[in-house]
Amino acid sequence: MTSTHANVSNAALPVRKAVFPVGGMGTRFLPATKAIPKEMLPIVDKPLIQYAVEEAYAAGIREMIFVTGRHKRAIEDHFDTAFELEHALETAQKHELLALVQNIKPDDMQCVYIRQPRPLGLGHAVLCAESLIGNEPFAVLLADDLMVGDTPILAQMVQAYAQVRASILAVQEVPHAQTKRYGIADVAGNTEQLAKVVGLVEKPEPADAPSNLAVAGRYVLDSAVFDAIRNQPVGAGGELQLTDGIAALLATQSVYTYRYEGRRYDCGNQAGFLAATVDLALSRMDIAQDFKAHLRAVVQANA
Repeated sequence: MTSTHANVSNAALPVRKAVFPVGGMGTRFLPATKAIPKEMLPIVDKPLIQYAVEEAYAAGIREMIFVTGRHKRAIEDHFDTAFELEHALETAQKHELLALVQNIKPDDMQCVYIRQPRPLGLGHAVLCAESLIGNEPFAVLLADDLMVGDTPILAQMVQAYAQVRASILAVQEVPHAQTKRYGIADVAGNTEQLAKVVGLVEKPEPADAPSNLAVAGRYVLDSAVFDAIRNQPVGAGGELQLTDGIAALLATQSVYTYRYEGRRYDCGNQAGFLAATVDLALSRMDIAQDFKAHLRAVVQANA
């Protein structure tokens, strides 16, 4: 297939667009996700997808592209104007709540929605956004991965992109026994925060893993990745994998890992979801004191 990106450089362009693949069914959280998108499950009082969008916004991105599926209308509604709610809050003079609702989508932020017709993998979901990205670098954020840092994680990565002008993958060190859960980056032993990738392996057994650097749910990608994904063979389950596309990109351009400063919560499983809820609740000045008292009582009762 003829490349649509090969002869045009986008290296000088800023990262202005972010893709949020939100078409998954969220089966690990059934029955809650039978009627509610998993990305709308709240950590304390804010849905997962809002945390990810706020992270992208803090990185200077203003165009948010949601690759959706069936039964995801709640995500669109969340970032839309709720006239009746806003009118009711204004009438009741609940100005703080009104500001909270209105700030979900700042005036300078654009939200665009495109449907993934079938669940054909993360690579396919990203490929669905190609017509909206064009020949620009772009970010991909997986809402299941709640990322917290003093400087937002994607903002760190966008700053790193300005240095190298090449695709960047967020990575974290994981126990060697867990490498089979992740895409693992081979950086030839480089321990720098920003390291060039020499290979990517999807979910290797510990004995076969080239490192313990696991790819987390944040990416800044060159638009050439679209052709790389499209030209990959369909993998297990009939899915196109993003990792395979990025691995193919290594043949023509540099890709880097970035050891971010912060913490990742895997909210795609119950344990990670609960850990995020506890930690973020404890970081909230308005509820931390009462919540700490409850946790102490729970610990004492179960000692």
